[in-house]
Amino acid sequence: MDLWRFIAGVGIGIELVTIDTYVSELVPAGYRGRAYAYNQFLQFLAVPLVAFLAWLLVPQMPLGLDGWRWVVLIGSAGAIFIWFIRLSLPESPRWLARHGRLADAERVVSNIEDRVMMESGARLPPPGPPQREEAGEGTFAEIWQPPSDRRAILMSVFNFFQTFGYYGFAAWVPTLLIAKGINITTSLEYAFIIAVANPVGPLVGTLIADRIERKWQICLGAVGIGVFGMLFANSEAPAALILLGVLVTLCNNLMSFSFHSYQSELFPTRIRSRAIGFVYSWSRLSAALSGLVVAFLLNLGGVNAVFAFIAFAMAVVVATIGGFGPRTRGLALEAIAH
Repeated sequence: MDLWRFIAGVGIGIELVTIDTYVSELVPAGYRGRAYAYNQFLQFLAVPLVAFLAWLLVPQMPLGLDGWRWVVLIGSAGAIFIWFIRLSLPESPRWLARHGRLADAERVVSNIEDRVMMESGARLPPPGPPQREEAGEGTFAEIWQPPSDRRAILMSVFNFFQTFGYYGFAAWVPTLLIAKGINITTSLEYAFIIAVANPVGPLVGTLIADRIERKWQICLGAVGIGVFGMLFANSEAPAALILLGVLVTLCNNLMSFSFHSYQSELFPTRIRSRAIGFVYSWSRLSAALSGLVVAFLLNLGGVNAVFAFIAFAMAVVVATIGGFGPRTRGLALEAIAH
């Protein structure tokens, strides 16, 4: 089982890095924030669905098979549909141009422009001024050249700490509720209600995703996680727990779609995938540690200790991104890279 979880983790990790790179290279500067928000809205539709399936199936043994196995099988079946969806996706024109396939890149862009004009019924605005972009293959060493080196360190620190806020709550909602004296069945029901908010956050976020600087969206989400998390830790009423749990989830969503957009914008096309993979790997490390940390703090000081640590992690997020992150909203990727 551990082997299959490892293989699945590698596959999902590659998917996340590739999606971040792909969306940033395909969407115009003025729409990138909304594109990431909408992308995560579709991704997060799976969260309440899986929570519902777990609540429905885990206590049962349909056809003699453990309920949790059914949940995993149903989730894995989605990969079959994704395989066929990929066949209709265009290649990144930036990737094509960087590899000298200019005619293919022009064809992809022309097809996108024709489709936009057909669907909108309006002419496209004139293209912006040309931006300088170096051709050729990038290397890992290039990440450590200015200005990418400072950004790689910045996003590595951010990714390491943001995961404690995100998974420290999202993955532990039922356990945190049980620690507050709620029985396991009721805690799963509360967790399902809270999980329903996951797709709502990015959908609402489309309204502000390109109106507010990306770095401040991240900071706003982190502050909300810290504040609402501490209120959650000190609440007892069921309605208050559900409401505050939903608010923490919405803030998690805001931080999530904002930083996925932000980190993909900070690096040039030559090293974008490689740099995103490197900085995002720190979040996978802290995700592995977060379970141990939350379990330790829960035994040490209860729910208050858990959320005090999450608040500290979110303070580090605000200090790093708010204090040192460059602005990216509305700028071409090539302009941001230099």
